[in-house]
Amino acid sequence: MRWDGQRLDRSGEQALLGLTGLVRSVTSPEFDGVTFHEIRARSALNKVGGSAMPFRWTVNPYRGCSHACTYCFARRTHTYLDFDSGRDFDTQVVVKTNVAEVLATELAKPGWAREHVAMGTNTDPYQRAEGRYRLMPGIIRALARSGTGFSILTKGTVLTRDLPLLRSAAAEVGIGVGVSIALLDRDLQRRLEPGTPSPRARLDLVRRARDAGLSCGVFVAPVLPGLTDSEEALDALLAAVAEAGATGVTALPLHLRPGAREWFASWLAAEYPGLIGRYRDIYGDGTYACAPYRRFLSERIARLVRRHGLEPRTGAAERGVPGDGGGQWPAGVLPAARRARGDSEPARPEQLSLL
Repeated sequence: MRWDGQRLDRSGEQALLGLTGLVRSVTSPEFDGVTFHEIRARSALNKVGGSAMPFRWTVNPYRGCSHACTYCFARRTHTYLDFDSGRDFDTQVVVKTNVAEVLATELAKPGWAREHVAMGTNTDPYQRAEGRYRLMPGIIRALARSGTGFSILTKGTVLTRDLPLLRSAAAEVGIGVGVSIALLDRDLQRRLEPGTPSPRARLDLVRRARDAGLSCGVFVAPVLPGLTDSEEALDALLAAVAEAGATGVTALPLHLRPGAREWFASWLAAEYPGLIGRYRDIYGDGTYACAPYRRFLSERIARLVRRHGLEPRTGAAERGVPGDGGGQWPAGVLPAARRARGDSEPARPEQLSLL
């Protein structure tokens, strides 16, 4: 692929000799400050360890993410490539240019059991570069042709391009779509998530996915103490999500995993130094918000959900940890059983759930 005004960046390639299958490193004026390291991947399917998630397999066409979300829990994974979890995660993006072909080969193996494959659990498959690399259509076709159900979690409105393809694939396999929307405040969003589409654009993505006949849940995540957890902010956001037609909603408090913790803390100290003490009280030295804060958030969300005439799944928010066999995930995000052709589309929103 040739980028407009592209430049082959050789300066960092010596340091990237450990990046298996590196073909070239590319910069372009379209992505000021971002370098794309194009590789030939040896594998596409990644097995997820443990039982916290309601799936065992993922596909990540990219590593690193130009969304540059200050709180991204996946930042630490970049250190496995000898990049740092801060600026490098945002600006050094690894692109698996042959991922669709490798995936098709793996899915054709006799031992493949057609288990649910999740995308968007590490870095966003619809970050802006997908508009140029176009890796996802090949991935979607490979999964659908093999009879493998899948889910996509994204903040990227590039997914709109693939709605016709996803609708076609949904006739063959179970599909789930999730959109992450943390807040409506445009100024704060630009500072927290500088590379992401606007919240309103993501709400429009939810509408368009629903109009295409797809299930589409929303993660209100992360909820940030002192920044996005006020009753007014959450009320407006939940009202907008319900109006957009989401099939389900889950609210998730901020997680501060190593890598993300240090990067977010430096951002907070620069932007909102007065909140540092509150975050120390809520998180201490841990990853998850303390139980009193989780109870507070659960009660607030539940009250707002009732205000909108929607009933939450109780209990999940107080734990504040994802997974639990999928019961805490928004309705519509995990792939449901395939509908027979001619069946009506899923009902419009029925409830909001809490995480």
